[in-house]
Amino acid sequence: MKIGIPKEVLAGETRVAVVPSMIAILKKNKHEVLVETGAGSVASFMDDEYQQAGATIVKDGIELYRKSEVVLKFQPPRLHPKAGKHEVELMPEGAALICFMEPHVYPEAIRKLVERKITGFAMDYIPRITRAQSMDALSSISTVTGYKSVLVAAYHLGKFFPLLMTAAGTIPPANVMILGAGVAGLQAIATAKRLGAKVEAFDPRPAVKEQVKSLGAQFIEMEVSEDVETAGGYAKEQSEVFLQKERDAIASRLPKMDIVITTAQVFGKRAPLLITEDMVKMMRTGSVIVDLAADQGGNCELSEPHKTIVKHGVTIIGVVNLANTIPVHASQMYSKNITNLFLHLYKSPEGKLDFSDEITKGACLTHQGEIVNESVKKIIQAGGSGK
Repeated sequence: MKIGIPKEVLAGETRVAVVPSMIAILKKNKHEVLVETGAGSVASFMDDEYQQAGATIVKDGIELYRKSEVVLKFQPPRLHPKAGKHEVELMPEGAALICFMEPHVYPEAIRKLVERKITGFAMDYIPRITRAQSMDALSSISTVTGYKSVLVAAYHLGKFFPLLMTAAGTIPPANVMILGAGVAGLQAIATAKRLGAKVEAFDPRPAVKEQVKSLGAQFIEMEVSEDVETAGGYAKEQSEVFLQKERDAIASRLPKMDIVITTAQVFGKRAPLLITEDMVKMMRTGSVIVDLAADQGGNCELSEPHKTIVKHGVTIIGVVNLANTIPVHASQMYSKNITNLFLHLYKSPEGKLDFSDEITKGACLTHQGEIVNESVKKIIQAGGSGK
């Protein structure tokens, strides 16, 4: 098959879907790989590296789309600025696209996939099962995001992280609270501990207590009266009564915190509100909140996406696409994920897809002019949020 790796058209996107080290793996399976000029340059993967690995460099992105049977990219498809057309419209009818889709945000892209009879596989819909762990791009991104969130917080905090014994006296360690102990939260805990902070973590799931403690953090407990996780391993949307219990547990610890990093998100829904304005007022002057859910409504009531603001003496950072700031390793990790998925999908010599397979079926959103994922079908019928 002819596999196309285009340069991402989203302004400021630094990552590339496939890095040079993965080209040989694709070539080994008799595939031809086309890479758009400069596709990986911002992430320090240059054209000559792709050529040495066996890829063909295509100077024009529009030509790359036209020639590709399968396109592997990172961001959901959108308007191509040079072509003046949507990226999906540049693809041959009946081709395939593998990338993040975010149908609740980009419903128009799903409609165009249907119109062009493009088979669309979403990296964000890969089932959370053991067999699919090597394809789990959401976890890869969360790992990078959790790590970098602590560095962002440390940059804005006017204090040291570790305990220091100096000639000028003893400096106590920074107090850090992590809200949410998923992949991003656990990586944030580990990073804050490496920097020497005293770390506490909150998560309504009692099952993660041992993971938190194994990283050297204190686990903040609360009474759990609701099922907080879906069968697929994602966090569920909770009732307001339950959220208030969470806020009460968090508020009891806030006055002594120097940094709070929030990681709580609900797949396809607004992020839960965990820190109200009144709770921000409880925090020390000079403390820092890093909100990783800012683009989903925010875990903090005062967060603003893409902005760093100061309210009530607290610096509140509404980060978006934080993994984009570590493009080398973010690209390497995603590249392995998407290559593993591609090889799983197209393991048949004839390129025939096996929709009886749980991974293939779960990740596929559109096929032969139809939306084949029921949850996505409901999102599109409802109109999506649009973007």
